[in-house]
Amino acid sequence: MKERLARFMQGRYGIDQFTNFLVFSALVMLVLEMFIKVPFMRFLLNTLSIAAIIYSYFRMLSRNHNKRYSENERYMKFHNGVKFFIARQKSHMQQRKTHHIYKCPQCRQSIRVPKGKGRIAITCPKCHTEFIKRS
Repeated sequence: MKERLARFMQGRYGIDQFTNFLVFSALVMLVLEMFIKVPFMRFLLNTLSIAAIIYSYFRMLSRNHNKRYSENERYMKFHNGVKFFIARQKSHMQQRKTHHIYKCPQCRQSIRVPKGKGRIAITCPKCHTEFIKRS
């Protein structure tokens, strides 16, 4: 039996990060569905979770490696962008006690300035634009 399964899975794409995300999100939607009383929302969550499970099995059993790899790459690019955005926001929140973070009006570069210095002229290190802000 084990050999039959191994033979069946030979040449298949298998599990990657996007498939894990689909299965986990389907599980979360199924749990949420238990607590929602509105019939239309329950139907919608149930349908979406079943569709996610079916698509994740389709991805796992697919033989088109290039297509599944490119889908996973798009997901990872989006995932890393969200992860970087959250990390940057967390860093900015930690620095708010001691610094102001301004954006250059010309090039939108983030510039960190210490608090408590009064009105100061800030020069952008990237485009050398000078602007005045209160620190």
